[in-house]
Amino acid sequence: RQRMQNSLGSGVVVTAEGLIVTNHHVIDGADEITVALADRREFEAELMLADERTDLAVLRIDTGGEKLPFLELRDSDELEVGDLVLAIGNPLNVGQTVTSGIVSALARTGIGVSDFQFFIQTDAAINPGNSGGALITMDGRLVGVNTAIYSRTGGSHGIGFAVPSNMVRAIMTSATAGLKHVKRPWLGAGTQAVTAEIAQSLGLDRPAGVMVRTLFPGGPAAKAGVRVGDVLLRLDGHPLNSANALNFRLGTRRLGGEAEITFWRDAETRTSTL
Repeated sequence: RQRMQNSLGSGVVVTAEGLIVTNHHVIDGADEITVALADRREFEAELMLADERTDLAVLRIDTGGEKLPFLELRDSDELEVGDLVLAIGNPLNVGQTVTSGIVSALARTGIGVSDFQFFIQTDAAINPGNSGGALITMDGRLVGVNTAIYSRTGGSHGIGFAVPSNMVRAIMTSATAGLKHVKRPWLGAGTQAVTAEIAQSLGLDRPAGVMVRTLFPGGPAAKAGVRVGDVLLRLDGHPLNSANALNFRLGTRRLGGEAEITFWRDAETRTSTL
């Protein structure tokens, strides 16, 4: 006999025309996806794009031309630790729920739930069912999509993680362009973490950046003048303290665009254009 399995999660309406962002793990493997709004209306949803690497998915519902209320995206790079935030979702299927907290940390890596690990950490209560829901700032704009929690019991312990809105925007751009898979910028270099020993040997005052260990001939990094042994410090002014930070910054950049790369060579800081 066939067995029917149901999954439940949350989502965020991000355009008046019915574009919705949620987590990939919420809709993964689904044959049918139903979106229930807060006013109890239900719609069959079309999956526009699913990206397992960021654990994000974009859905679309047909509202018959009716405009929906939606959340505008805020620049997640504007966030600071201590900022007040609200988490909205449907925890444990009790219904739409709002919890409050602060931004506990930024650029969290090593969480292990996606390839692009660069999360906003919050202590707003997040429980099973909140996945895919909105993390918003006090001006009512979307700053993240709630994705994971650290928990020993399955419930909230005040350590929740959200995908930053700048990555959400990049996934939305691919979806609205009609792509079925996300196309991302490519650096053309392999990197490794800078340890305290490496930093000392290179004349850095602290471990920072990522060191180039391999370079693809004719790739973007090589064309920008980067060499093996250089330490990449910043991309467009944002610090690159890990390979995950580098992947995130590249992943939120526009294909065919340019970025300013700052790197360390011969005991001095240099800048070039990627």
